Amino acid sequence: MFLKTFRWSFLITAIGLAVAVLYDGVAALGIVAILIVLEVSLSFDNAVVNAGILKRMNPFWQKIFLTIGVLIAVFGMRLVFPVVIVAISAKLDPLDAVTLAVNEKDRYEQLVTDAHPSIAAFGGMFLLMIFLDFVLTDREHKWLTWIERPLAKLGKVDMLSVCIALGVLLVSATAFAPHAYQHGGAHADKTQTVLVSGIAGLITYLVVNGLSGFFENRIEADEEREEKEARAGGTAVKLAGKAAFFMFLYLEVLDASFSFDGVIGAFAVTNDIVLMALGLGIGALYVRSLTVYLVRQGTLDDYVYLEHGAHYAIGALAVLLMITIRYEINDVVTGLIGVVLIGLSLWSSIRRNRALAASGDGGGGGNEDRPDLVGADRS
Repeated sequence: MFLKTFRWSFLITAIGLAVAVLYDGVAALGIVAILIVLEVSLSFDNAVVNAGILKRMNPFWQKIFLTIGVLIAVFGMRLVFPVVIVAISAKLDPLDAVTLAVNEKDRYEQLVTDAHPSIAAFGGMFLLMIFLDFVLTDREHKWLTWIERPLAKLGKVDMLSVCIALGVLLVSATAFAPHAYQHGGAHADKTQTVLVSGIAGLITYLVVNGLSGFFENRIEADEEREEKEARAGGTAVKLAGKAAFFMFLYLEVLDASFSFDGVIGAFAVTNDIVLMALGLGIGALYVRSLTVYLVRQGTLDDYVYLEHGAHYAIGALAVLLMITIRYEINDVVTGLIGVVLIGLSLWSSIRRNRALAASGDGGGGGNEDRPDLVGADRS
């Protein structure tokens, strides 16, 4: 299963590294390898969240996610997106931006760095909404019960997540945007830019998430009889049609938001757009393969707290993105926070499974009377 799922990733890696050597020698191979590791470490939580959504889609849309979705992720976000950002921020023609990226790499890096406040505000708001909508929903399994139970109760208040997100944006625009970090350690007032970009990120989330939820609910209502029959036979109905399309669109926007820190962080390694596209693109392919592997192995069903850990990592990344509007934060810190949170959630899941096995409840029964599961699910 592992080799079958990752075979294309391994093949593309070999081809990509060979292209890097032909493009700029052996040194380029090392740069691309570092960028691959950077992208995977920063986007592991993305794979976990994607898997939770992808498992609800039918095989056709899962294939679309792995084909067209990969092209969007690799060429759109890792190659075209940085160029578009430069074109918009510097008010350049797209072709001039491409020329700049190839011939004036230092100037290109400067323009991308200077555009970071708007990127961070947009991505930060989008990711923050994902985190808030997760923790403010009452779920069957709870990882950190002392946090999740009171938040689930608060989540009954309409539009609370939007109010919190707008509050965070207001604080960020007030505290960070007036002294936004720019290339070379300089600072500039980006208050208006941050507010506009943050609101755009919030609106994007509400529209895409709202449309996907709307069509999902309609399909569930129209196919209620089929769903009951499928459940009786032990098979869940998979999303298809418009619902799956908007879920796919949601996944792509989610991936775009996760790619922001990777694209910006890549400039710490190289400002060569070709090497950047190779490294980040291959890394994105591994994240996609990992997503499918988690779905096919049923990992999220076996380790019930992984989604919790991934969403806490998303929340941490959202906060860090807002902070980086003013302060520079090393990507090692960003990557480690995500890895640690997901690692802790995996460890808690393993402990839960062992406790259930020891008690003879292998079917996922409750652990209300297990005080040894500190901070874990009591549902």
